[in-house]
Amino acid sequence: MGAHALRATAATNAPDHQADIAKVQEWLGHANIATTRIYDHRKTRPEDSPTFKVSY
Repeated sequence: MGAHALRATAATNAPDHQADIAKVQEWLGHANIATTRIYDHRKTRPEDSPTFKVSY
């Protein structure tokens, strides 16, 4: 596990726990909020995929 993986985990989990994305941006030291959104992987989590919810 590298530093970027830890940063992505923090950027993904912080908003799930009511952290403001602007504060996460500041915390990670990003000049642009678009960069912070790249680190936010909430939309790509397998457990949120419709196929994850299918029972076989």
